[in-house]
Amino acid sequence: MTDPTDPDTPDVTGQPATDAVRRHDPQVRGFASDNYAGVHPEVLAALALANGGHQVAYGEDVYTAHLQDVFRAHFGPTAEAFPVFNGTGANVTALQAVTERWGAVITAESAHINVDECGAPERVGGLKLLTVPTEDGKLTPELIDRQAYGFDDEHRAQPQVVSLTQTTELGTCYAPGEIRAICDHAHQLGMTVHMDGSRIANAAATLGVPLAAFTTDAGVDLLSFGGTKNGLLLGECVVVLSPERVRSIRYLRKMSMQLASKMRFVSVQFEALLSGDLWLRSAAHANAMARRLEQAVRDVDGVTVLRPVQSNAVFAMLPREVSERLQKRYRFYFWDEATGEVRWMCAFDTTEADVDGFAAAIAEEMAG
Repeated sequence: MTDPTDPDTPDVTGQPATDAVRRHDPQVRGFASDNYAGVHPEVLAALALANGGHQVAYGEDVYTAHLQDVFRAHFGPTAEAFPVFNGTGANVTALQAVTERWGAVITAESAHINVDECGAPERVGGLKLLTVPTEDGKLTPELIDRQAYGFDDEHRAQPQVVSLTQTTELGTCYAPGEIRAICDHAHQLGMTVHMDGSRIANAAATLGVPLAAFTTDAGVDLLSFGGTKNGLLLGECVVVLSPERVRSIRYLRKMSMQLASKMRFVSVQFEALLSGDLWLRSAAHANAMARRLEQAVRDVDGVTVLRPVQSNAVFAMLPREVSERLQKRYRFYFWDEATGEVRWMCAFDTTEADVDGFAAAIAEEMAG
């Protein structure tokens, strides 16, 4: 017999009873960010599976223990995963673990750690960012050398880490050989290599290779593995690939306010994502929707696609007044306010109908 006072008791629709009210239209879609998407149904099912009963807090649960095997299946036997709440937390925690107090990180000028983390790596992490301008968001050994100097100069923050992003903030994707060249060069200079992999699954889908092919096998030492942009409720992981180069992650994670008490609910999401092919299916679909959008707008007079579409992002130029009218119908952002360049993002739940409707709206506004 059911207890109507028990919040877990289903109502007449078969759903658990709740006082919460749906306050949005689930049919509305935008192209502003893959963070706008909800939680993948398979991840929601995993969260429900991990619910109920008691599990030891702060990562001593059976789901987090099993998560190590899940990540090692993708990244090799020495990989160790440390779940955190978000991407900025993952990057700050990771970079602190491979820098001294006088250390510096070489990165692309457009990198998320430089542009979109409100100074957290420098203010919270206590390190110096040494940035390099790039045309496509990608570092090279030659570009790294623009900042890789002054070793042993007490007047200069010491370059200790190279941080690259896969895929980049400009939607471009490093090939495994490009990453290997960066890692070999950085290691020869005595530096460690960190990868911001907030969209790492999109890169693997584009490249058609396993995750290890452009991380562990290419020489990457430390990874911020993204989950939120690929269908998780919340959660990223700091993944240590070269234990000999990394120190004190456990303490840094806590100090950086990234230690979840109910960690099982973060860990089980990654189990759902990575134990099968959900990570790849979702990323490949988002990439395919971006390519569909690119193809749909290329023939629209007045619209110019500015960058190669190698992930789930489309960067385009169109008249500012058209973009502003279009934003009233679909959410998206200006990527460069000065030039009027816009960015359109697709997600795991973007449908062909969503893309076609958006492309039609673009054509209508251009014609209008």
